[in-house]
Amino acid sequence: MELDLWAQIANLGFPVVVSLYLLIRMEAKLDELTKSIVALAQSISTLGV
Repeated sequence: MELDLWAQIANLGFPVVVSLYLLIRMEAKLDELTKSIVALAQSISTLGV
């Protein structure tokens, strides 16, 4: 019974850890992408297009 509990924790914990790791890594890239999109929108608006 105790082994089943550990197996369930492992089955749940591993995807959670991987998801958190990927979200943390992607957060900086998403922030930079957002800044680039805002800068592009400002550049386009100054051109008057």
